[in-house]
Amino acid sequence: MAQGSGVRRHLCGIWTAWTDAAEAAEAAAEIARAVGASALSQIVAFFSADYDAEILARALETRFPGVPVAGCSMSGGIVPAGGLDRGLVVIAFPAERFRIVSTVLDAIDHLDVERTASAVRALRRTLDPLDRCREGDAAATGHRFALSLIDGLANAEETVVSAIAWALDGIPIVGGSAGDDLRFRDAVMLHGGQIHRKAAVLVLVETDFSVEIFKSDNFEPTRTKFVVTASDGERRTVHELNAEPAAREYAMAIGLDPENLSPMSFAAYPLAVKVGGEYFCRSIRRMNEDGSLSFFCAVDEGVVLTLAEPRDIVASTRAELARLDAVLGGVDLIIGFECVLRRLDAESRQVRHGIADLYRRYNVVGFETFGEQYRAMHLNQTFTGIAIGKTLAAGAPGAVIAPVAS
Repeated sequence: MAQGSGVRRHLCGIWTAWTDAAEAAEAAAEIARAVGASALSQIVAFFSADYDAEILARALETRFPGVPVAGCSMSGGIVPAGGLDRGLVVIAFPAERFRIVSTVLDAIDHLDVERTASAVRALRRTLDPLDRCREGDAAATGHRFALSLIDGLANAEETVVSAIAWALDGIPIVGGSAGDDLRFRDAVMLHGGQIHRKAAVLVLVETDFSVEIFKSDNFEPTRTKFVVTASDGERRTVHELNAEPAAREYAMAIGLDPENLSPMSFAAYPLAVKVGGEYFCRSIRRMNEDGSLSFFCAVDEGVVLTLAEPRDIVASTRAELARLDAVLGGVDLIIGFECVLRRLDAESRQVRHGIADLYRRYNVVGFETFGEQYRAMHLNQTFTGIAIGKTLAAGAPGAVIAPVAS
């Protein structure tokens, strides 16, 4: 586990800094001292729900004058030194070779899809100034990706990420749902010095470096199937599976008494839905007093859910990170979004140290989520993100870059 504070400057020029300082203002000051007076284009921050978000927003604005800040509350941080149970994690993008714009989407629990798509298209166009395109600036053809940060308690991720992906028209999107540990009371978003709830933040990045988005999970479908026979899609609550009380039917399938169901049970035995020939996890958030199950994703009546069984989480993660390393000719940094249930599952199997070792090796920074986004999909129990390579993409000015000291 990461302890205290740390800072790292990566080859691409991005700074990652983290602290477990107890107070928001102290945390912002510590990060600012670590990063120094670098020329920055954007700060992305993930922070503990224990912090006073208003104080943190003001402190970051004061400490980094003129630099846009976006972020959200988390259920744990991921930093190059390991996991961070509480504190502040910052990704500071340099002004050189990174062009970044962002926006906030409010009232996502009553989302106007057309208006949202229009706002995202407008944001996208800001990276296409006509004068740059006419001049043939390499920036106009840089590699692009989008980071989505969505309130994980608004029950709106499916609609939001679908609308964003539609409007981005092929620009890959990855992201995570903001949480508050496992309290399920209040997730907050940060943008433009203001705190937002029931909102999403979209950060659109264009860079001269090679990038690759990814997703990884460690579960395989079994032959055990459940048909959702009664549910409330808006509240993400399933009342019946196979025409039986949902919690009892699920508990019987995994060999437990319903009274013994816990977050650890849900982490170890997720349910999955098949979409386009591929299985995606639909993780359970909690069991309710009436015997229903609340999920991290919407689950509609008539959907067939498949009980999944675990594979070696360390081996599957290692394989995906090695693939990214090969594709990019070396990974410099990974911005990652990992379901909090993956952490619980790793802890229960006593392999969290193995995951932490991999994240250190590949410089993973990010946060533990209430759900993950990958392209137009909202997922659970998954590790998604964007890997940034050590070398410039083909066509970018400057054939070779010099290493930057950590």
